[in-house]
Amino acid sequence: MNVSALTSSELKRRLKKTGILLQTGSFITHLKTSISSVAEGIGLLYADYPLVEQDGFADFHISLVRPRNLRRWFKPQALFVFDGNTIFKPLPLDQAFPMLEWGLNWCVSNHVNHCLIIHAAVVEKDGYAVIMPAPPGSGKSTLCAALINRGWRLLSDELALVRVSDGKLIPLPRPVSLKNESIEIIRRYEPNAIFSRKVADTIKGTVAHMKAPASSLARATEVVQVAWIIFPKYQAGAKACLEALPQSRAFMRVADNSFNYSLLGFNGFKTMSSLIDASLCYDFTYSKLDDAIGVFGALKPKI
Repeated sequence: MNVSALTSSELKRRLKKTGILLQTGSFITHLKTSISSVAEGIGLLYADYPLVEQDGFADFHISLVRPRNLRRWFKPQALFVFDGNTIFKPLPLDQAFPMLEWGLNWCVSNHVNHCLIIHAAVVEKDGYAVIMPAPPGSGKSTLCAALINRGWRLLSDELALVRVSDGKLIPLPRPVSLKNESIEIIRRYEPNAIFSRKVADTIKGTVAHMKAPASSLARATEVVQVAWIIFPKYQAGAKACLEALPQSRAFMRVADNSFNYSLLGFNGFKTMSSLIDASLCYDFTYSKLDDAIGVFGALKPKI
């Protein structure tokens, strides 16, 4: 059964009383909350995600709650609770759904150590994946959102999960996080895309989340081989341009974007080395999304 099988009132009731077991890729999250904006976000953006039977196993146990103090009425706040412990500082109540998304990323990046985890968007087409590591403001998420609305499969907007055992990429398709000008850019680029409401004044500015394509969710258990590592950078007025990157430099830059490379020790080094060896590595500058889509469509895997 998917989330969409529940009415809005039933979803809110379950979230408040027993919580739901939500499956995202290979992970199951037990989520409990009485915050209405979180329930609305789940109903809108997670409608196509499977619900697991109650009393089953969950990888992560999460609650979003309101503090039991004067903050319940005066400038109300939300808390992210993991395994009974408050993980982050409270945020304004209006930011509860973005907080859930950021918290889910934290759960994976801090606890999934059978994978090398890289802060990157990942998309796939014709059996080959592109990993796009990049710092905030690079246009990574904007490019990712455009690609998945033009035939590419979403594996993740935020986390590349490289399986240590064989170097394959594990999908984790969840809503795509966009901020500031990128929100309206993608709204214009794909008018049929579904967005959460915009939330202003977060640590990242104004944010909104775009629903992942149902076609990507249907293939959420299909691992894939990496073929390219591309470091994107939006630059106003620039032509779409790929520039080959030496593997040694790519290795260091990907390692800098990894959450657990050092923690994995030799396994981290071995997995990273295999990943770089299997990939063609590039810097990529762009300004127009259609031009970027054309460049990505012409990519050829390493022979």
